Amino acid sequence: MAANGVANGAAVWRNGVRLMRCCAGLVSALVCGLLFTETTRAQTQTVVAQAAAASPEFEAMIRREVEATLKAFNANDPAGLAGLFMEKGELVDENGNVYTGRAEIEALFKQFFSKFPKAALGMEVTAVRTIGDSLAIEEGVRQITAEEGAVAAQLRYVAVRDKVGDKWPIASYREFADDPVPSAQEMLLPLSMLVGDWVDESPEGTTSVTWRWSDDGNYILGDYTMSVGGEPVSASTQRIGWDPVEGTIRSWTFDSDGGFSHGEWTPVEGGWVAKTEATMPDGTTASATVLLAIKDADHFVVRSTDRIVAGAEEPDFELVIARKPPQPGSKAAPVGQPAAK
Repeated sequence: MAANGVANGAAVWRNGVRLMRCCAGLVSALVCGLLFTETTRAQTQTVVAQAAAASPEFEAMIRREVEATLKAFNANDPAGLAGLFMEKGELVDENGNVYTGRAEIEALFKQFFSKFPKAALGMEVTAVRTIGDSLAIEEGVRQITAEEGAVAAQLRYVAVRDKVGDKWPIASYREFADDPVPSAQEMLLPLSMLVGDWVDESPEGTTSVTWRWSDDGNYILGDYTMSVGGEPVSASTQRIGWDPVEGTIRSWTFDSDGGFSHGEWTPVEGGWVAKTEATMPDGTTASATVLLAIKDADHFVVRSTDRIVAGAEEPDFELVIARKPPQPGSKAAPVGQPAAK
C-alpha cells in the first residue's frame, strides 16, 4: 500500500516537473530612429563608396544625409528627424503601423524620445542604388538599445529617397524585425536551475531526480528513481525540449512500468504551471494541473491539483524538493550549458 502511494505520488510529481513556456524575443522600441554611431559611420562610408564609386555626388549626398540624421537623433530632435522625410513621406514600423506625413512622424519620435531618452542605435548600410536620376534605395541593418546596458534588438530596413533640389529626403522608410532565431538551448536557459541532483524524502519513500543537459545542448534530460525502505520500486526517464512551432517548452516522461506522460508549461510569478496528461500501462488516462514554485536556488515546491485518474478525482498533494549537495570531487556543469564530456 505504501509503495503504491509513493509510486502514485511520484508519478504525478514526475508529470509535474515540466518546464515553462518561455517568453523569448525582445521588446521592440516604438520606432528604430535614424542614428548612425561613430563606429558605424566608417562602415557606412565604405559601403557607399563601393556602391557609388562612379558617382562622387551621390556618395556625398548619402554621407550628408547620414550626418544630418546623426545630428538630429543625438539631439533628441523629433522635428529635425521628421524634416528628413518628404512632406507626405511615410514610416512603417516592424509591426506594420504606418505613419504618414511629417506631423505624424514627428509625433512618433516625440513619443519615442519621451519613453527612451537614452536610446542608441548602431547601423550598417548594406546596399545603396539609384533608379534613374531622382530615386535612391538604401538598405541596411540596425541594432537598437533602449538604454545603456539593454539587450539590442536587430532590425532590417529599406529607405526610398526622392531627389528634391540638392537634397534626397525619405519618401518611404520601412523596417522589419530581424532578431536571430534563438537556439533550443537558449529557450531552455530559464530552466537551467533544475540541472543537478534533487531528492524528496517523505514517510512514504524517497524520490531522487537528476537533470542534465544532453550532449548536443538541445534538451534537458531527467532520470527518476522511486524507492521505499531503500528498495527501488520504479524508475522513469524524461526529455525536456523547445517546440518552435507552438512556441512552448514540452516534456515527455517514460516510466519503467510502460506508462508515459506529456506536459506543456506556462510561466507564472515565482515558477511554472503545467497541464499534464498521462497514459497508464493498463490504458487508463490521467491528468493534473501542477504548480512548480521556486523557494530558493536549492528548494522548490510541487503542488498537484485537479487530479483525475481513470475518470475519478484524486486528492491534491504537495512535495518539497531539495537539491542534493555535490559529491566530493564532482564538478557541476556551467549553468545553461551542456555538461562537458
